Amino acid sequence: MKIVFTAFMLGLIGLCASSDAQNYTIQQYLNIKSATAPTFSPDSKRIAYISNVSGTSQVWTVALTMGVPRQLTNYEDNVSFVRWLGDGSGIIFGKAKGGDENTQFFWMKPDGTSVRSLTDEPGVRHNFGEVSADGKFITYASNKRNRQFFDIYSMDLTTGKEELQYQQDGNNDVVAVNDSGSKLIVSRDGTELSLDNDLYLIDTRTKTEIRLTPHSGSAEYSGVHFVADGIVFTHNDGREFSGLAQMRKKNASGDDWSAQNREVSMVDDAKWDVGGVEMSPYGNLMAYTLNREGFSELYLRHYETGGKPLITTIDKTSEVVKLPGQGIVGNLTFNKDQTKLAFTFNSSIRNSDVWIYDLKTKSLKQATKSSYAGVAPQTFIEPKLIKYKSFDGREISAWFYEPSRTRSFGLKMTDPDSRGMAVRKSPVPMIVSVHGGPEGQERPGFSALYQYYISRGYAILATNVRGSTGYGKTFTHLDDVRNREDSVKDLAYAVEWLKTSAWADPKRIAVMGGSYGGYMTLAAITLYPELWAAAVDTVGIANWESFFKNTSGYRRRQREVEYGSMEKDGDFLRSISPIAKVDRIKCPLFVIAGKNDPRVPYTEAEQIVGALRKRGATVEYKLYDDEGHGVSKLKNRLELYPLVADFLDKNMKK
Repeated sequence: MKIVFTAFMLGLIGLCASSDAQNYTIQQYLNIKSATAPTFSPDSKRIAYISNVSGTSQVWTVALTMGVPRQLTNYEDNVSFVRWLGDGSGIIFGKAKGGDENTQFFWMKPDGTSVRSLTDEPGVRHNFGEVSADGKFITYASNKRNRQFFDIYSMDLTTGKEELQYQQDGNNDVVAVNDSGSKLIVSRDGTELSLDNDLYLIDTRTKTEIRLTPHSGSAEYSGVHFVADGIVFTHNDGREFSGLAQMRKKNASGDDWSAQNREVSMVDDAKWDVGGVEMSPYGNLMAYTLNREGFSELYLRHYETGGKPLITTIDKTSEVVKLPGQGIVGNLTFNKDQTKLAFTFNSSIRNSDVWIYDLKTKSLKQATKSSYAGVAPQTFIEPKLIKYKSFDGREISAWFYEPSRTRSFGLKMTDPDSRGMAVRKSPVPMIVSVHGGPEGQERPGFSALYQYYISRGYAILATNVRGSTGYGKTFTHLDDVRNREDSVKDLAYAVEWLKTSAWADPKRIAVMGGSYGGYMTLAAITLYPELWAAAVDTVGIANWESFFKNTSGYRRRQREVEYGSMEKDGDFLRSISPIAKVDRIKCPLFVIAGKNDPRVPYTEAEQIVGALRKRGATVEYKLYDDEGHGVSKLKNRLELYPLVADFLDKNMKK
């Protein structure tokens, strides 16, 4: 009898929580906060991090013992990164203006005072690389010489003197620096294939380079760190997934990095992508994550040299850090003495916060506690991982968010079907969501907008169509150039799957996405116009020809290897441009753009909106003068997303 009563009470609690959720406003959902990008003070007593408490992402600090968070910066624009200097003298951070992505660097005291500019070139983009272990200098990439290319610079933080370390006409980024700054590892994007790069060792004294990763075909190299006898890194050269590897100098005592004196061996050969590799400078402990079906697993390993095994494990097996739940780990960073590991964690039902793992006690502590804005976390919905077959029999993964059981217009549930999904006696309005990239992945992280739409009675299918990362190199390249519209066809087959689930009303299915997902949205409603009741396009490409003409020069070169070039593929790209088939659009469309977008210029939105208005079609349009590639500022989001929600309701709940 007690068991029955307990079950009844738990069900009643869940019912009340779910019923309450429908009363939360979109303002509450959009005010759910987050904390990211932790960086330890040298004495390990505090962390600096980035939080959006004020409405834009700003620098905050908190003591790790009974600390009260303190805001250090307060700008209208978002801060993009923060680093605590190793000598404790100050903190550096970066921010751009109005979303234009031309990041500038700043220095301030640890209490947030005495802010001074390190760079002041509004038309120049700076990509932060590394800060030296002693906190004396930073290295970074900049396109100040030529807006088409990125060279490598260093800066003495005491004098502010900038020095050009490496010049090359390509897309170069600093990924590792040795203690003295005499050696850099630079990553350079390939020019013929997508998702392809090389690592180069740069001697800053002689300005010479050595290509460390010669290969054929497409390969990615990342997560690079110097160690005493070489480097550790991840790569997928000749592999489907990126594994953890080591490049060791056979004669470690010398400075010989020639091909004859180096060998590569795998450390973690898992059949999922390894990422987020972190080590203290020349330390002996590494942390890294494994992306298994979208969820993160966090591992620790020791590193040894001097004739011992290249990689040893903790207690004869790699240590797996127990996480707060199934979710996504990011921003790994060790403190100075490698006794603590900080990282961010979020999941579909937990907003992003900073956590600290104590390596001695093997205990985990939450360092920040970001506000839920009064929304009860137990009302959040976790998605189910589903897989469906597309036109060629290939399996496509997606995350399915069921609407709350007591919402959705009072429709009743039947028993779960064979896939474990509850089946309604009546269908509900459905949103098909497409991620950006296209080299991206829909993962089960926290989305306040998803949860809000669910609270209003929508179900969501968040797709990973071909071209997505996380499912192997072959899958990622299935949409390259001439195969572009195969990924759009995957969306059509997602709709077919939804129809068989008994959840979706075929007349009430919307599609939405941002950036490349915005292009996919426009492509979907032009290629398969009969499938959609509404669509929302955020900063999407409408016309490949004008996109390549107007996007930033360095991005044009980056994107041509994925999309094709107007020189070689012009006729094809024109034929698949949504603007070429705009007359086929039947459903109402909401278009969103940022005036300062350097990636997909707002003129893409203007073209599609102008063409639809000319023929009297239903289209709504919001252009933000102080935003770039997306809408990030709270004041703008609070204006925009109630309009989007009302637009969906108007066209989906008839």
